[in-house]
Amino acid sequence: MITGKFPSLRLRRSRKRDWSRRLIQENNLTPNDFILPIFIIDGKNKKQPIKSMPDVYRYTLDKLSFVVDKAIKKKLPMVALFPHTELRKKNSLGSEALNEDNLVCRAIQLIKKKFKNEIGIMCDVALDPYTSHGHDGLLSSGYVLNDETINVLINQSLLQAQMGCDVLAPSDMMDGRIGMIRKSLDKNGYKMTQILSYAIKYASSFYEPFRNAVGSRGLLKGNKKNYQMDFRNSDEALREVALDINEGADMVMVKPGLPYLDIIKLVKEKFKIPVMAYQVSGEYSLLSNAINKGLINKQAITESLIAFKRSGANAIVSYYADRLDKILE
Repeated sequence: MITGKFPSLRLRRSRKRDWSRRLIQENNLTPNDFILPIFIIDGKNKKQPIKSMPDVYRYTLDKLSFVVDKAIKKKLPMVALFPHTELRKKNSLGSEALNEDNLVCRAIQLIKKKFKNEIGIMCDVALDPYTSHGHDGLLSSGYVLNDETINVLINQSLLQAQMGCDVLAPSDMMDGRIGMIRKSLDKNGYKMTQILSYAIKYASSFYEPFRNAVGSRGLLKGNKKNYQMDFRNSDEALREVALDINEGADMVMVKPGLPYLDIIKLVKEKFKIPVMAYQVSGEYSLLSNAINKGLINKQAITESLIAFKRSGANAIVSYYADRLDKILE
């Protein structure tokens, strides 16, 4: 309902001064709104640039404490770990996902040993960093198998929980996996381990720089359309979320982020559940490259991040998270 009318009502009055604009702001950003993704690699003393993602790096584990310590000092609540698995460790079954000495497991243990519970750890539950074909599950005749994949994901989830992961994030898009993972966690004494379900993950062209970052881009056979969502659909997104909530998800993810603000808003208004948005690698790289070339200024970053909050996101997974003090100044 609109009350008042011009000229007695002038909305520009409250925009005239900086103090007044600040006084009536409806949305804002703080470090509490962000999750920092971290790419990890084998080796020693490496900070490896990712060519497709300006100012983003892969780190060896001996460099990880520095990155996490910086995140804690910047008051970020959580980091998300993504492994760049060596090619020789990949196979069609993604067996390295179940190796208790894999990169992610060692990283979790390192962070927990040094920082205890000063910061949360989120880990992807999916097989794409570990498979020789680049898919999130077990592949048969070009089709990713659902139930057989879930059996592996259950074991991957349990392993990560045993190592100390706080938030398990199944990003695979298999039907029914949230309920089965939740049941397994509870049965094995991990009732308090949270599940952040990638309930809505679209088959998107915005993931390409990430696939390069984790080393799966050149390996991917075919596409992921037979399990990730069609970007033309929104009602289906609500069905996905409803199913995952019923199966025990504590939070849900919408991925990608900026092209799907309508979906974030729909989910938040419908379910009143914590909703995370992923400002994915393609979004990040488009913004960063445009800023570096002088096509737009860096305020575009803040504008895009506020869009997530305005749409209803509780938090944002963003590669800008460790530079917020410079971006929001």
